[in-house]
Amino acid sequence: MGLSEKEECVLLDQKLLVFMDQLELLEEKRERLNSLIEQGWFSMSKARYSMGNKQVSALQYGSEMEPLVRVHTRTLESGEAEFQTKRRTLKSPEERQVEDIGPKDKEGVRRRVKTQEVPEIDQSDNKHPWTETEPAPSSKPEPNPQQDPLKWFGILVPQTLKQAQASFKQVVELSAEVATLQSAVLTTRQQLQMKQKSSSQNPDLTD
Repeated sequence: MGLSEKEECVLLDQKLLVFMDQLELLEEKRERLNSLIEQGWFSMSKARYSMGNKQVSALQYGSEMEPLVRVHTRTLESGEAEFQTKRRTLKSPEERQVEDIGPKDKEGVRRRVKTQEVPEIDQSDNKHPWTETEPAPSSKPEPNPQQDPLKWFGILVPQTLKQAQASFKQVVELSAEVATLQSAVLTTRQQLQMKQKSSSQNPDLTD
């Protein structure tokens, strides 16, 4: 049993109101997104002015990096695409050290140290006898892919650089919301067009 003319008109009006609300909300989030991007770049320029251009550049990026934020997408039953961000928590050095103990110990058990027999050398004919020395431990710390990106630019970074990081963090979260809302707007518009097309084919609904 189909809907009556009045019910069809009410549904069309409700869908139109939802579409207008979505457009208004999307415009607000886009303005907020643009404002955060401008604020982030402005704080970044102030940090470069105080620290120097070479101190805040791609040269300070870590040799190994892992994403701290991942974007998960899924398609809803209505056909809309939903975007969600999931942020990874930074682990303390103590937690990373505890996790590294197991694999290192197991690897040490599997691998056995191979000793190499060194032939005896007549030191009387050699002014500089060869001596076996152990390699000096590297003083350079191992790279941490999950390190806070602020640490790339030093320990005591200016407040403006922290403000830039905070702004861009909000940009990532807000970008997912804008993308989700944009998908909802497109889906609602398609539904409106289909209803308008069906109503135009039925002249009784347009009276």
